[in-house]
Amino acid sequence: MSETGPRPPAGALADLDWTRAHRSEIQMRYGDIDAMGHLNNAVYVQYLETSRVLLMRELEVPDREDRSVIARLELDYRREVLWGQRVAVESLVERLGRSSWTVVSRLTADGLPCAYARTVQVRVDAAHRPEVLPPALRARLETLLAAPLQAGVAPPRTP
Repeated sequence: MSETGPRPPAGALADLDWTRAHRSEIQMRYGDIDAMGHLNNAVYVQYLETSRVLLMRELEVPDREDRSVIARLELDYRREVLWGQRVAVESLVERLGRSSWTVVSRLTADGLPCAYARTVQVRVDAAHRPEVLPPALRARLETLLAAPLQAGVAPPRTP
């Protein structure tokens, strides 16, 4: 399988240059909060899904033509999210393969990273078999390829 882009270890996701990431503002709902007063762990996955749909739309992939399936999802929780915080999901493309791509995301609350995720998506045909990524989609995904922060350059401060 042909690949582009380095695959940083899970712990290195915080060290990526997130300034180029696709950003989705997420509207938190009261029902997203659990009995402990923080965002329910299962809701993080829903927020990632919402962001993924918005990303594909921004890449000009109509919903009816988005024939990708999730093959793998890794999610690392780092900090709790509380009711009333401003939530966003930022996403970069970590790797492009022949028929798949890996998206790395970070969920932030009030600008602070709260979770990191890695999602492998596979493009499938009508028979649900992997198919080669169309050149136009590949080119659009390449615009979001992840890069590490440059040495000596501090990440931008988030309000």
